Amino acid sequence: MTDSPQNFGLLLDLFDIALATVIIYRFSLLIKGALAVRILLMLALLLLCSMFSRLADLQTLRLISNSILGSSCVILVVIFQTDIRRAFATLNRGLRGKEPEPGEAESVIEELATAAETLASKRIGALIVIERGMSVDSFIAVGTDIDAKVTSELISSIFLPYSPIHDGAVIIQKGKLTRAGCFLPLTQNPDVSKALGTRHRAALGLTELVDAVVIVVSEETGSISVVLGGKKTNDLEPATLRKVLKRLVESRWLS
Repeated sequence: MTDSPQNFGLLLDLFDIALATVIIYRFSLLIKGALAVRILLMLALLLLCSMFSRLADLQTLRLISNSILGSSCVILVVIFQTDIRRAFATLNRGLRGKEPEPGEAESVIEELATAAETLASKRIGALIVIERGMSVDSFIAVGTDIDAKVTSELISSIFLPYSPIHDGAVIIQKGKLTRAGCFLPLTQNPDVSKALGTRHRAALGLTELVDAVVIVVSEETGSISVVLGGKKTNDLEPATLRKVLKRLVESRWLS
């Protein structure tokens, strides 16, 4: 008779440890999957576990669930760091200079299209980032400050094979060529074809994070692509490229 409470307590402790182990295992799988919605659901489940552990007096489960919940703010910041940076970038919209006038915007688009056409005809690879509403500064690395007027000659010279900054991307902000030789984040989308080169992967990666438009000139085929929102439009003719840029860039600059 006296052993019954002890046996019950031992079984309760084993159940406590087993339940905590299962929760930790499932939580690690969800983190590995990097799905924000599932993480939020897991945090809600931990909250319920914390309440249940208090009622059932499960000390191990209570300790673990409370520890994770105590760090939930840090967990959420890590999960949503991209969205947080995007929100701050949106707040900075309009604080970094004046948008180009209608005539200037048309001239910039013409210079960009001419540069892409020239580079494509020579099979010279290029990566041109055109900032729209959201700042790209937080998502680019390295780079050389230029701050020059956009001309097809300047862009073409930057991407010549003997140029020291030809491997990176050119950044167009507020109708100005502000930086060159910049490295962009590569896409993490597992569905992207492995046949795509680094330039296309970089264009996809950046546009998955911000609303920029990226022009990619393929060194292998000489084809021109436009990337927006993680989607790529291939094999654009120069005339079509001008129409696309006018629709995606000029209208946004002048809105």
